[in-house]
Amino acid sequence: MQPNVVLISTDQMRGDCIGALGHPVVETPNLDALCRNGISFTHAYSATPTCIPARAALLTGLSQKSHGRVGYKDGVPWNYRTTLPQVFTDAGYQTQCVGKMHAFPVRSQMGFQNVTLHDGYFHFSRLEYTPYAESWERTDDYIHWLREHRPGADLIDTGLECNSWVARPWIYDEMLHPTNWVVSQSIDFLRRRDPRKPFFLHMSFVRPHPPFDPPRVYFDQYSHAPLPDSPIGDWADAEDRERNGLRPSGGSGVINENALKRAKAAYHALITHIDHQIGRFTQKLFESGTFLNTIILFTSDHGELLGDHNLFGKRLPYEGSTRVPFILSCPGGNGAVCESPVELRDVMPTLLDCAGIDIPACVEGKSVLHLLNGETTDWREYIHGEHTLSGNNSAQFIVSEKEKYIWFSKDGREQYFNLENDRQETRDLSKDARYRDRVAELRRCLIQELTGREEGFTDGERLIPGRKTVTCLKFIKG
Repeated sequence: MQPNVVLISTDQMRGDCIGALGHPVVETPNLDALCRNGISFTHAYSATPTCIPARAALLTGLSQKSHGRVGYKDGVPWNYRTTLPQVFTDAGYQTQCVGKMHAFPVRSQMGFQNVTLHDGYFHFSRLEYTPYAESWERTDDYIHWLREHRPGADLIDTGLECNSWVARPWIYDEMLHPTNWVVSQSIDFLRRRDPRKPFFLHMSFVRPHPPFDPPRVYFDQYSHAPLPDSPIGDWADAEDRERNGLRPSGGSGVINENALKRAKAAYHALITHIDHQIGRFTQKLFESGTFLNTIILFTSDHGELLGDHNLFGKRLPYEGSTRVPFILSCPGGNGAVCESPVELRDVMPTLLDCAGIDIPACVEGKSVLHLLNGETTDWREYIHGEHTLSGNNSAQFIVSEKEKYIWFSKDGREQYFNLENDRQETRDLSKDARYRDRVAELRRCLIQELTGREEGFTDGERLIPGRKTVTCLKFIKG
């Protein structure tokens, strides 16, 4: 009998925020149980750490140079022929997504038989002046449901911006929170599914992405907890001369110490809230008699810098932004921990492999079951990541188990971190003569990855700074 498959994804959850994997404060009892009964990957990364390109990798199994999204850009249609849900659908599974998709057009099913949608603030669709604007009230299932319980309610009622570090408790009943809604809708799917078919469910949470608005019981749990200090690298901007810390939705800057404490408290509170709701869902799996025949994979689209190096949000190539949780609960896991580098494009082949479904030839990711079975001889040595940004912050990076090399493509700056000794990236060793050869070797790896790219980042021999960057490669824009 084919197993059921549940993919649980969060939005903007750091890879170090799981209790069983060493976080000193955060409480995640249900994720800890998944770790105990499965395999945890402590070097999992989002190669393009923002929502849209990360989700393209998740749903297609492709690298960014193949799915075409190397930065964040709304309004570019998703026309991929082969997707994770489509392969499950074709294999006879009943397929359902609940929560965030962030595809375009907004109601694109991407191969799911049904999508119950909540993409969060719906940036692109909510702005009336954008050329592809749609009525977000018409497309969002959660807001319809919320207004049935709270007439006239809106996502901005707390006064918090959707990419801000400002934090405060949720203002409505806990059961009306979007985290609870995702689980309520997922439980309803278990009730009404066809019992003759296996199912593939993508349970996709919008949190802990801002707004940082956990229910008060969770906020209070962390408001006075001794959360770890933010690491500040010897390379970080400690003075904030441009006063970016005075922008509530800024990606960098030195902010008020109390505001940072509240942001950290709310962020970790959102994670514990999600964890408890996952426990609510797995209890229903037990009650429905399907838990023992269900594969669960937990991950996130990217992380959150949360004050590391006086930075916030995602997009940048540092661990807080690029490293994600990756836990596979499956037979044979037995609490193992794996340090081999994995990434989001590995989700699709892994879940298909777990279900005994042939992996399409176009998929570029790898099934992590090979690592579980000890087949590591042909596993990748590193991950190539990147993200286009404004100013001088467009970055390319190479990351392995033990080190990371970063190249900023606008001005040619380089950074090198020894992750084995400095996982928090506090010491930039790119100018240290002891690591000159390693920097040169990783630079050659990046040159190899970028050879032939339309931006002209390299001539095959050297990296060329100052080239014009794009957010989507030409073939994906049509």
